[in-house]
Amino acid sequence: MKNSFGSSVTVTLFGESHGAAIGAVLDGIAPGIEIDEDFIAGQMSLRRAVGKISTARQEEDKVRIVSGVFNGRTTGTPITFIIENQDTRSRDYGELAYKVRPGHADYTANVKYHGFQDFRGGGHFSGRITAGLVAAGAVAIKALATKGITIGTHILSCAGINDRGFENIPEDIARLNGIEFAVLGDGVKEKMIAAIESARDDGDSVGGRLETAVYGFPAGVGEPWFDTIESVLSHILFSIPAVKGVEFGEGFALTELRGSQSNDAFYSEDGEVRTKTNNCGGILGGITDGMPIIFRTAVKPTPSIYKDQQTVDMNTGENTTLTIKGRHDPAIIHRARVVVDSAAALVLCDQLALRYGTDWLAEK
Repeated sequence: MKNSFGSSVTVTLFGESHGAAIGAVLDGIAPGIEIDEDFIAGQMSLRRAVGKISTARQEEDKVRIVSGVFNGRTTGTPITFIIENQDTRSRDYGELAYKVRPGHADYTANVKYHGFQDFRGGGHFSGRITAGLVAAGAVAIKALATKGITIGTHILSCAGINDRGFENIPEDIARLNGIEFAVLGDGVKEKMIAAIESARDDGDSVGGRLETAVYGFPAGVGEPWFDTIESVLSHILFSIPAVKGVEFGEGFALTELRGSQSNDAFYSEDGEVRTKTNNCGGILGGITDGMPIIFRTAVKPTPSIYKDQQTVDMNTGENTTLTIKGRHDPAIIHRARVVVDSAAALVLCDQLALRYGTDWLAEK
């Protein structure tokens, strides 16, 4: 199913950017899990556009749950989240019916769907569709938290400005989950925002890297070869619009080391096997080793920019230029971090259900 993901816990996304509504269906979640609508609303606010560094499109993103929840808890049946689109301005996209935008899925969607796709605001390919992912992911994040598993993501770099890495992971995660612009270092937020605003003033955009930590995840989860934790996480992460790279642990930096430097030495403490370093990012042989899962996600610059760009007129087949109109983000990385958290939480719930059974998350 091309719009669904997961094996035991599954999520299906639906809707278009300028359609009546978007949303998600979350299936396979055990019955009895508490649904915290205030927490869902808080997660949605982290994805919502805010201030001059985001699009001027303002959506309330109020989540309506129409199935799968009764008396504040999951029933075990599919949970349907509906988010109405309210601040659409489709007239800005009339030219895009035949002029494809560089960096977007306009051309590939036109070929795949024979010109019948909804091109307004990117349609089903729009980053707006991630709102449903965040709504479903909020349930997964809260379910994991009941088992002492926490997730946090920060902006490791943006426009050439770097944040510090994770140090005290539990404290850093708690800090990140309480702030809107997710950075760890002092003074980094102001520098990144200034760089984003500078790109906006130039009619341009910037990208960056996100770094995610998962703390408290048990050892022994995952499969060798084709369903490794890395492969299933990468699968869903690459489904997020604008994501162009994923690495685990020290990732590509390991290629510069010798084996004696990259190997994580084991030791025993209080009856638990640990590693002295975490270069592997908490995963060995595709299976979790009990250390924090660490991965980084590369987010490309927002493709919608206010500059003349070369393109093709799909009606005539002729070369032409395009100046994009409408309301667009000069950067999406600060909004994408909660999407990454949500996607990771859904995968990890799925993997735990496969390992321990579908009701494990609901057990006290």
